[in-house]
Amino acid sequence: MLHTPSGDAGRGIAAADSGLMSIGTVLNVLREEFPEVTISKIRFLESEGLIEPQRTPSGYRKFSAGDVERLGHVLRMQRDHYLPLKVIREHLEARERGEDARLPVLGRPRGGESAPDAPEPSDTPTAARIGRPELLAAAGIGDEELTEWESYGLISPVADGVYDAEAATVVSLVAELGRFGIEPRHLRVMKAAADREAGLVDQVVAPLRRHRNPQTRAHAEARTKELAGLAVRLHAALVRSALGVRLP
Repeated sequence: MLHTPSGDAGRGIAAADSGLMSIGTVLNVLREEFPEVTISKIRFLESEGLIEPQRTPSGYRKFSAGDVERLGHVLRMQRDHYLPLKVIREHLEARERGEDARLPVLGRPRGGESAPDAPEPSDTPTAARIGRPELLAAAGIGDEELTEWESYGLISPVADGVYDAEAATVVSLVAELGRFGIEPRHLRVMKAAADREAGLVDQVVAPLRRHRNPQTRAHAEARTKELAGLAVRLHAALVRSALGVRLP
């Protein structure tokens, strides 16, 4: 369930005609739970058929409360269960048909929680995995394109034909940037910057991972997530500052 909006988001909803919201208002509502969501991301999910907002005669998008709830559900399935968009779309369509559609699981859900009827997990955590066909479907590209992206170091398998779940997000974003004429080879500089940022985080948490105390070692994962979130927010702020743009 979405949190009750406050501040500008609450005023925007209250002022919206017929209970419909602009894309900027929707962005403010979603950012309470998903700080990194952008207008481009919302538009991309629309282009992928995950939502169908109404349009004004002049072409502006107008979102209902149901649209916002659906967006939150899609973003939650991506974040918590590492599901590619194709799988999410099929799951939502099955629910709309009234079918008893269980949430697909590609690996262990976020936070280590087990899915209903899933086997009991072992003591060793398992990272979520996605196969090459699912990755191709998530990006809507062919095998040759994916091979090219791999050659630029943008993604890489953890085993033969198997990728970590975050690869689905990477390929979706690479494909989205391609619609603006930004080719995968242009993104190598971003991959290099990400690797450096990851290296910095790893330096901070490495002593925790090597600690004798198991609880301290377990704390390393939480600290890594916290630092990664801060690094992503700083990176986004620096890019916005460099471009002189301000998102709603």
